[in-house]
Amino acid sequence: MTGATASMLPDGKRLHLQAGPIDLVIDADGDATEVARAFEQASQAFEPVLVDLVAELPLLRAPVSAGLSRLTGPVARRMEAAALNFAGHLVTPMISVAGAVADHVLSAMMVGRDLDRVYVNNGGDIALYLKEGQVFDIGIVSRVDAPEISMRARVRNADGVGGIATSGWRGRSFSLGVADAVTVLASDAALADVAATLIANEIDPGLCPQVERTPAHDLDPDSDLGERFVTTAVHPLSDGQVSVAMDRGQVLAQRFVGAGFIVAAALSLQGRTAIAGQLTDKQMHNIEQTGEACYAVG
Repeated sequence: MTGATASMLPDGKRLHLQAGPIDLVIDADGDATEVARAFEQASQAFEPVLVDLVAELPLLRAPVSAGLSRLTGPVARRMEAAALNFAGHLVTPMISVAGAVADHVLSAMMVGRDLDRVYVNNGGDIALYLKEGQVFDIGIVSRVDAPEISMRARVRNADGVGGIATSGWRGRSFSLGVADAVTVLASDAALADVAATLIANEIDPGLCPQVERTPAHDLDPDSDLGERFVTTAVHPLSDGQVSVAMDRGQVLAQRFVGAGFIVAAALSLQGRTAIAGQLTDKQMHNIEQTGEACYAVG
């Protein structure tokens, strides 16, 4: 038994898939028969995901290398492929797990199907498909723990965005930095997941009494971060500290944009916002900014 469950949400439109800590909400637009078949394919693809990941967990928690892979599961291979793009950083395949699961389920849904628009939302990490002429509106907030939208952006099918992910020190995963939120748009969700995590890690003023940190293994003995210190609290920072931290994050984000790893990113820390990439040009359109920005939600 896999423990995976599938059910329609009360709105009768969205599919909910859950297994252990993995919780997906899926929406699809198109012919009703096509959508129903796509949901069936999503459920079938999702059923073995958790068991397969657990079977390869030791390898998934090991640092990536460019050598011959020993990973065999489809999600595990996606995780590794995404992480290898960032092998200059200390990363393991686990850094992309949420995005890779979303990508895997989306890919399975599209086999043989003709759909207009699909998103697979894995706790805020979103895999996205848009048919020609379709758009997807993104709400962005400045803190991962405060879902009030402060910026809106519209993604079009020609923009090259197939994944959206957010990271921050208050998020589901441990962070080495102090970012309130970093939202990344990329060609798929796994790449966005890795980049958001690394950029959030880089937003760091350095050692200071305003930031409390604890070794990751003290909080979770199984964490792939091991002895590395992760952020547990961030108190008000000085303007200078915010500037140092944000500058570091923006430099890394711009580097990822330049390398083609991501399309764009929005960074937020204690009321300060920075943008990397061309959010107002070819990649993104119809932006409505109402304040500092950062967290993408479906």
